[in-house]
Amino acid sequence: MGSPDFAATVLLKLAEDYQICGVFTQPDRESGRGKKLTQPPVKVIASDLSIPVFQPPKLRIPEAFAELESLKPELIVVAAYGQILRQNVLDLPKFGCINVHASYLPRWRGAAPIQAAILAGDEITGVSIMKMDAGIDTGGLLAQEKLAIDPDETAVTLEHKLAQVGSQLLMDTLPAYIRGSISPKPQPEDGVTYAGMLSKQDGFLDFSQSAVSLERKIRAYDDWPGTYFEISGWTLKVRKSHVVEKSTLTVAKRGVLDGYPMVGTGLGGLLIDEIQPAGKKWMSGIDFLRGYQKVWLTQ
Repeated sequence: MGSPDFAATVLLKLAEDYQICGVFTQPDRESGRGKKLTQPPVKVIASDLSIPVFQPPKLRIPEAFAELESLKPELIVVAAYGQILRQNVLDLPKFGCINVHASYLPRWRGAAPIQAAILAGDEITGVSIMKMDAGIDTGGLLAQEKLAIDPDETAVTLEHKLAQVGSQLLMDTLPAYIRGSISPKPQPEDGVTYAGMLSKQDGFLDFSQSAVSLERKIRAYDDWPGTYFEISGWTLKVRKSHVVEKSTLTVAKRGVLDGYPMVGTGLGGLLIDEIQPAGKKWMSGIDFLRGYQKVWLTQ
């Protein structure tokens, strides 16, 4: 059970040594400016491997559980599925449900642990292999591995690294778990934090915040939900930036530094390296100013 690229990497690795009787993933969604119907990455991989795919809008509906039950799974592996598993699902397989979670639990339980770690400025994150229970990422731990977060890490690059680490850790852990030579250990009670679900509105850049916080947000929300701000109702998306600590610009004032657009923040300046005006392609800050400098400097 899984949906994004992180889960697709886990599925590919799992399929090397285990018989996958079925894949449950999210329904196809509209995406992009053309609203094209797009398959979840896990569905693409499962189809390539000729594995049956199921896409119930809600796993809790009786028909979805009946499909799952008919597969008679001995073990369910979950990786960023995006739906909560009820007790009837948790109890169905002989060996229960194992989750590959992209954080070093109990830090960053919840839906967006990768983004939360970058946003908080964490230097270390990791992957946890957990026997699932009815709580939100509260199950007993089977294995964990730490991973350093690079200073320029984005959610995209960190997801890729964690997927590689997590899929291998899962393969190293499953044989011992199935043999019964390891068992779940309770998570520590201290250090629990939660990473809630993200929405498009979360990507708004509030320039009263510090430049450090905004630069982290831009990296954390690449590529979903993305980050943006507005000039006179005109939306500008930002993909890459860096902090100018000694900027003299006041909050939300716009200027130019070394040919790049810069915005004053609550503390320091935010220099914009890559930007996308509404309806246009991504471009460097320098290219943006070549066409939009007059608009940019109109406060």
